[in-house]
Amino acid sequence: MTIKLPKAIEAYFEADRTGSPDAIAATFTENGVVKDKGKTHKGREAIRAWMADEAQQYSYTVEPFLITTENGKTQVTAHAAGDFPGSPIDLRFFFVLAGDKVSELEITV
Repeated sequence: MTIKLPKAIEAYFEADRTGSPDAIAATFTENGVVKDKGKTHKGREAIRAWMADEAQQYSYTVEPFLITTENGKTQVTAHAAGDFPGSPIDLRFFFVLAGDKVSELEITV
């Protein structure tokens, strides 16, 4: 099933498919924030380092299948499969957008 994603969110998932930490970081605002696995990563360099670490640990694919918007946040639910513990799993990505960039992202199960 294909869903229509806002430009900034589509850019994030496209960058994620490439596995490039620099491409991921470029989808965020300069002071963007990622919350994942109980840790907070602030700023593009911290986001780049977070993605570089993730890319070294795991190989995975993420396929968005549901999108909702509430209280200024866009929630995308995606099916993630790969060589990580608990695979496959559906993850929730909570995005706050600033124009064509992501300003905040929180990833939860």
